Amino acid sequence: MTYRKINDLLLHNQVIASELEEALKRVLHSGWFALGPEVEGFEQNFASYCGTQYCKGVANGTDALEIGLRALGVEPGSEVITVANAGMYSSTAILAIGAKPVYADIEPDSFVMDAAHAESLIGPDTAALVVTHLFGRMADMPAFCALAEKHGIPLLEDCAQAHGASLAGHESKKAGSWGDVAAFSFYPTKNLGAIGDGGAIVTSSSEIHERIVRLRQYGWESKYRVVDRGGCNSRLDELQAAVLNVKLQHLDSWTQQRQQIGQTYSETINHVHVKTPEAVAGHVYHLYVLKSEHRDALQAHLKAHEIATDIHYPLLDYQQPVFAGEAISKQQLTNSEANVAQILTVPCYPELDDAGLQTVVAAINSWEL
Repeated sequence: MTYRKINDLLLHNQVIASELEEALKRVLHSGWFALGPEVEGFEQNFASYCGTQYCKGVANGTDALEIGLRALGVEPGSEVITVANAGMYSSTAILAIGAKPVYADIEPDSFVMDAAHAESLIGPDTAALVVTHLFGRMADMPAFCALAEKHGIPLLEDCAQAHGASLAGHESKKAGSWGDVAAFSFYPTKNLGAIGDGGAIVTSSSEIHERIVRLRQYGWESKYRVVDRGGCNSRLDELQAAVLNVKLQHLDSWTQQRQQIGQTYSETINHVHVKTPEAVAGHVYHLYVLKSEHRDALQAHLKAHEIATDIHYPLLDYQQPVFAGEAISKQQLTNSEANVAQILTVPCYPELDDAGLQTVVAAINSWEL
C-alpha cells in the first residue's frame, strides 16, 4: 500500500539494490574513502548533467548553501534576499555566515519567489540573492538573471528539490546552470538521494570554483596552508559518491515517473475545495503540494483513510521561535502567509503504484466537509 508513506526509501533502493551493492563493494575494497576517484567521477558526471563547468561534492545541502554564499563574497553584516517558505535552510546558511536574511514574498500559485518584490528589497547592503526552486518547480530564472545583472548582485540557485528541473522554452538548460553558483542536497528523500547525507555545489566560474575547493576543506590553498576565512570540513565521501553515480543514471526515468504521477493527480483531483499545483513544463515533482482553505480537515480525512500527508513547511522562517521578539519576526508577507495555512503534501515518488495513486485521488474527491 504505497499511499501509506510520503516516500518509501526501502522500496526505492530495492529496485536497484544489486547496482548499489556492487558500487559499495567497489569502494570497500578500494581502501579510499574521502575525496577519491568516486567523488571525482561523480563531480564530473553531475557537472555534465547540470550543464556547468564544475561541481564540488560537500557533506550536505546546507553546507552547499553556506559555502556557495561564502564563495560569492557574502560577509558578516551583509544582507541576502531569500524566501521564507522553504524550511529555514537558506536562512540557516545565511545566519551561519553572520549575514542577515531579507525575505521576499512568493508568487501565489507557484510557491517560488516573486521577482518584482525581490527587486524592491535590494539595497546598499544586499550581497546576494538566493532563489529557491521549491517542490521541484523552477523559479523564473530569466527574470532573476536579468535582475541580478541589472543590480550587480551575485545569484545562487537553491536546487535541493529540483534535480533535473527546467523551464518551458529552456528545456536544455537545467536547474543549477542559470546562476553564478548553485547548491544541491542529496539527502535520501531527494529526487537524486544518497544513502546518507551529501551535497554539491556547481558553477561555471573558475574563480568561484577555486574558492569552493578551498572553503570545503578548511580554507586550504595547499595542505595545511589556510588562505580563506570561513573554511570548514565538508567533504562528500566515496561511498555516497558511488551511490550517487549509480542513481544519476536512473534520475531521468524516475523524473518521468514523478511527472506522470503529478499529471495524473492534476487531471483527476476535482474537489471544489482543493487546488492542485500549476502544471508547468520541467516541473520534477519532488513534492506534490495541494492547497485547501480547509487543510486541517482534509488532512484528518486522509489520515482516516490511512493516506500519508505532511506540511512542507508549517512555519515561515520569520515565524520560527528562534526569532521571537526580534524585528524580523514582525514581518508580513501576504502570499507566503496565505499559502502556509493551506498547503498539504500527498504521496508522490517513483514507486507509487497506480492503485496507490488512485486511492489517494478517490479519497480526496470523496471528501465531504
